[in-house]
Amino acid sequence: MPSNNQPGLFEDETPPLADDNSVPARKRGIEPAAVDATAADLAARLSSRLHLGTSSWSFPGWQGLVYAGEHSESSLSRNGLAAYSRHPLLRSVGIDRTFYAPIAEADYARYASQVPDGFRFLVKAPMAITSSYLRDDEGKFSDSPFYLDVEYATREFVQPCMAGLSGKAGPLVFQFPPQGRDVTRHPDPFINRLYRFLKALPAGPLYAVEVRDPELLTDRFFMCLKTTGARFCVASHARMPAPSRQIELANSVMGTGDFIARWSLHSGFKYEDAKSRYSPFNKLVDEDLDSRESLARACMLALNNGFDAYVIVNNKAEGSAPLSIGKLAQCMLDLA
Repeated sequence: MPSNNQPGLFEDETPPLADDNSVPARKRGIEPAAVDATAADLAARLSSRLHLGTSSWSFPGWQGLVYAGEHSESSLSRNGLAAYSRHPLLRSVGIDRTFYAPIAEADYARYASQVPDGFRFLVKAPMAITSSYLRDDEGKFSDSPFYLDVEYATREFVQPCMAGLSGKAGPLVFQFPPQGRDVTRHPDPFINRLYRFLKALPAGPLYAVEVRDPELLTDRFFMCLKTTGARFCVASHARMPAPSRQIELANSVMGTGDFIARWSLHSGFKYEDAKSRYSPFNKLVDEDLDSRESLARACMLALNNGFDAYVIVNNKAEGSAPLSIGKLAQCMLDLA
């Protein structure tokens, strides 16, 4: 529930940007790009409860947008997070590597040590929890022994994540890949099992659920999330309805609360097609005005009601995630 006197879309006073002592010294010459005056102005006018960010920080094409100088992908992956977090509009980032395998508390703590206090991480749960089957390196499929397993999820994901990130943890997202025809034809058994799983998770974290089957977007599904305190994570994906439609369906049952979205892919494109079309991700190629406006309105609704809003943007949404975030922030102010 929102607390009293929380900031809405705008704030009279905005906390200053992190100074050089609030994050560790940059390593191996990775420095942030010069602060863009427009981005700094937008950041100063937006609520501290708004967390915009990208799905990763390791893109050499962001030279001049996020990073000063030329750096390799591997170098940015290892040492670029501190510089990334100094961009005035980048107040969050997604940790996707956890989808493929759990990571240790020390890894989470290392991430947290590189960013200022107001920064938040959106973390994806391991696929072993959200997919009933797994595929090994040789392409062979097998049943997942940890599918919707509360003990495994708690031990291998929730506890190390929360202990390592502490106050810098944002949403913990359970992304469910396509669940198969048996589930989509008769979703109620899946929803029942999801309800029991979410209800048994440790209290405290902000949990969110993302699906890739439009057939699951039923009133009963959204009521499952509402009654367990979880939130719906809007996902822009080729298999799913437009973000505006997902937001409409969720709000009709769940009402206003923390808003979470992953703006991942431009409508009409497959992932690899978008990747080749948009690389090196340093300019906007295909602007998606409908998705941008619907996400902006949803963020404003959450913020104006005292809740948090998280939007994680992928380069494949419009061509360059940092530039999309700037446009999204401006759209919010234009709509206010």
